[in-house]
Amino acid sequence: MNKKCFKSIIYATIIITVFCRISCQAQETLIKIPSNEEKKNKRNIAIVLGSEAVALTASMTGLYYLWYADYEQEPFHFYNDNGEWLQMDKYGHAFSTYTVGLYGYELLKAVGMKETPAIICGGSLGFVFLGIVEVFDGMSSGWGFSWGDMAANTFGTALFMSQQLLWHEQKITMKYSFHQTKYSQYRPDLLGSNIIENSIKDYNGMTIWFSFNIKSLILNKDSKFPSWINVAIGLGADGMTGAFENVSSHNGIPVPEYQRCRQFYISPDIDLTRIPTNNKFLKTTLKILNFIKIPLPALEYNTNGNFVWHWIYF
Repeated sequence: MNKKCFKSIIYATIIITVFCRISCQAQETLIKIPSNEEKKNKRNIAIVLGSEAVALTASMTGLYYLWYADYEQEPFHFYNDNGEWLQMDKYGHAFSTYTVGLYGYELLKAVGMKETPAIICGGSLGFVFLGIVEVFDGMSSGWGFSWGDMAANTFGTALFMSQQLLWHEQKITMKYSFHQTKYSQYRPDLLGSNIIENSIKDYNGMTIWFSFNIKSLILNKDSKFPSWINVAIGLGADGMTGAFENVSSHNGIPVPEYQRCRQFYISPDIDLTRIPTNNKFLKTTLKILNFIKIPLPALEYNTNGNFVWHWIYF
């Protein structure tokens, strides 16, 4: 690894860890708790923050080798990628920061951190992580720092933190679903050569959902309507064999002509975190899996002017 790049990772990790530790301590001092519990909580919080610092360093190092090692380092520069993939990559950025922030918050709450500092320290974790990735992009010849990506990162983080600060719950959650498409066979280098790579690279098969909890948003809290039933709005795209525009051939092999289009979905959904259970393991498992949109019937409208009914949509 480039020494300058490695030092940047280490310095960023130290700064983030120290900042989180100071801000969390400042918040904790505003609340009086028994000394024994305070010591236990501080020890657990320190372990979690230290583990996050190690994980951040390891993931940044791994990311460098996977994505950036084959590209030359350049002076920091910007790149306008707002027209790529019909903005599906931006929805992905928002989903990622939202989800990482949510899990960061839940982890810190689990080890005893109070609500407000957990929202600040845990909720900002996704923004920090993808912000560092964006800086890497800005120093790589293959990419550049994207204000569009940063705007999407900010939106995802703000969606989580604002709801948690205002309502102390997530009435609107972001979710993800994926199905394999025919397009990756023509661009396996760009869209992935197997299902795992497809799920990360092929924006044709991704759908990013905003899942609205009906009871908490519309109905009275005393209503007998099931609290775990949601309605979800999905955003997708199809027909893309290139980032900005489609290609007619790749490596000398013709690529069929496809019409790029945006897709909008509406579908019932299940908020797994609201399913009643007293089993702690099951409750934790449901929280972890809640980022996945459960395959259910969906109505699609696309910018080709078509309505499409899906009995089960992934």
